[in-house]
Amino acid sequence: MRSETAASPERRIAALAGLRAYQDADRGPPRTLAPAVATAGRASLRDYGGSGPPAVFVPSLINPPFVLDLAEDQSMLRWLATQGIRPLLVDWGTPDAAARHETIDDHITGMLLPMLDTLGELPFLAGYCLGGTIALATACARPVAGLALIAAPWRFNRYGASLPAIQAHWETARPACEAIGLVPMEVLQAGFWQMDPTRTIAKFERFGRLDPASPQARAFVALEDWANGGAPLTLAAGRQMFEHFFAANRPGAGRWWVNGARASPNALACPAIEFVSATDRIVPAASAAGLPEKRILQSGHVGMVVGGRARAELWEPLRDWISAQTLPR
Repeated sequence: MRSETAASPERRIAALAGLRAYQDADRGPPRTLAPAVATAGRASLRDYGGSGPPAVFVPSLINPPFVLDLAEDQSMLRWLATQGIRPLLVDWGTPDAAARHETIDDHITGMLLPMLDTLGELPFLAGYCLGGTIALATACARPVAGLALIAAPWRFNRYGASLPAIQAHWETARPACEAIGLVPMEVLQAGFWQMDPTRTIAKFERFGRLDPASPQARAFVALEDWANGGAPLTLAAGRQMFEHFFAANRPGAGRWWVNGARASPNALACPAIEFVSATDRIVPAASAAGLPEKRILQSGHVGMVVGGRARAELWEPLRDWISAQTLPR
């Protein structure tokens, strides 16, 4: 705030007013979570109904999973449940310091795979952001009906000029994270802010001018609550992400083994597709896995899932792709 508005006191006043309006906004009744049909440790698998093939959506470990079910009119999962698909959402739960040694691999082998085993049939996997990275590794470790990646990083060396800043951010935060055994969401969110500080301040300036009861204001609050919320990562998962993925590019270099299997796009034995945003600032298009079947979207990292064009750009093509895999061949 200080650096972005140093030459403009009126912008600082406007941004602070928008921030206060966001803090004071009416959130309405508490969110109703879909029922859990399986659990493994602190994780649960939430069922959104529907009568078609099971499609397990794997969210990132960063931010809450409900971006895929943001609001009544912004829920990819609830919409898919009306389209001949049975969507299920992985809820990773909230770790405490006792879980400090749990890696991303442990999330797959100790939580995700046991919950998949309860379904009784091979599911489709759909992974968003880091959840897509996890879903690809899972599909290499266990047979699945198909795999869809949504804004998922794999070739972490393709972050290019951002890599030194990411590494510096981790080096600054690591001592405190090691002391508490967790990587708090605030550490990760600060990194996101630094990607585009001008936009971070400007969005609160704009929000302060909105009617609090307007659909635009309600949508802003719902999305901002998601972006600023979320459980911490375990220390080991955070270290693996920063040191093994970003610094060493183990997934992209074919040097990540999960449950005894090499995690690699070349090792996939199922139909697979990836949805890549050409305007993504969080997961650059160049960092995608490079699957043969690919759809390029113009909406950003979050907009592709919940934005005004999300249904046409992502929801409907994903539905059509899953449905096509279930047709007799």
